[in-house]
Amino acid sequence: MRLKERRKEPVLDSSGDSHEDLKAALHRFVIDRIEDDKVIYDDNPQKLKEVISAYMRQYCRIYDVNIGRDQYAELETALVNEITGYGPLQALLDDPSINDILINGPRKIYIERAGVLSQANMRFLDDRHVLRVIRRMISPLGRRIDESSPIVDGRLADGSRINAIVPPLALDGPCLSIRKFRKDPLTAEELLAGGSITREVLDYMIKTVEQRRNVLISGATGSGKTTLLNILSQFIPHTERIVTIEDAAELQLRNGHVVRLETRPENNEGVGEISARELVKNALRMRPDRIIVGESRGGEVLDVLQAMNTGHNGSMSTVHANSAGDALTRLEMMVGMSGFKGSTELIQKMIGSALDLI
Repeated sequence: MRLKERRKEPVLDSSGDSHEDLKAALHRFVIDRIEDDKVIYDDNPQKLKEVISAYMRQYCRIYDVNIGRDQYAELETALVNEITGYGPLQALLDDPSINDILINGPRKIYIERAGVLSQANMRFLDDRHVLRVIRRMISPLGRRIDESSPIVDGRLADGSRINAIVPPLALDGPCLSIRKFRKDPLTAEELLAGGSITREVLDYMIKTVEQRRNVLISGATGSGKTTLLNILSQFIPHTERIVTIEDAAELQLRNGHVVRLETRPENNEGVGEISARELVKNALRMRPDRIIVGESRGGEVLDVLQAMNTGHNGSMSTVHANSAGDALTRLEMMVGMSGFKGSTELIQKMIGSALDLI
């Protein structure tokens, strides 16, 4: 749609609603021009930037808008991100200090830094804008999201874990949750320097790994279970073959001989799902020295415990629980979910025989 009316707008400050309004107007203007003119940029960022800059100058001439140099560069970058990246989320995804990004509809974006949650000074244009970004994220995964399939889980190319839920299940607009992960995993020395662990405890856990003890790491969401699992895995001898099993690949093992397996959800036709339990069973046929399950959350626990009890010593996993005692209770519950018909006493004996450290 071409805007023919010429109107004068004031110089807009680079903060506040006026800035967001200008960004929204420019976004619509540039997207319309690119579609109308059938611009082809063949994934050439420099060519796209030149095209966007030309359309921005055209917008400023039509509407007599005066944009400062710094604001112009910021708006130009935002438009490039919109077309080639993930729109207003791109800058947040590129920021290594941000751990979580939470979108509650188009106007509420929250970020978590160092355990503190705060609202970001940015927004989407509308619900359709949020949906467009979500669909761009899940498109490489072969997934879709709409009214008939309103929930989706996935993983971005950089390893970030995403969950999206849209109307009619989400009442206030599309919601997106992104859990980011460090490109360089934390090291044991960083934990020591930050006071997260003592040297005595670290040395004890290193010996536990070297002596091929079976370890379960329990904790609440965001408590550092995967971080600790990554650190402990660094002390596994490089001569051993490790098979990892995860719902979304988060482990960053640096060992030389690692086979990484990831579950697969059902497709749009409701078929094709590969569960963690199936992967654990397959891993046993792959001649592993150790099996590492990113998170135990269902019936696969029975197969993991049996593997620990039948020669795969040194295996590790994590579980959501607030204490070691709660972890045992959860394990009993998950073994029951597997369809195991044994008594509670038998389940407890199997868990006690399999695990050396929680």
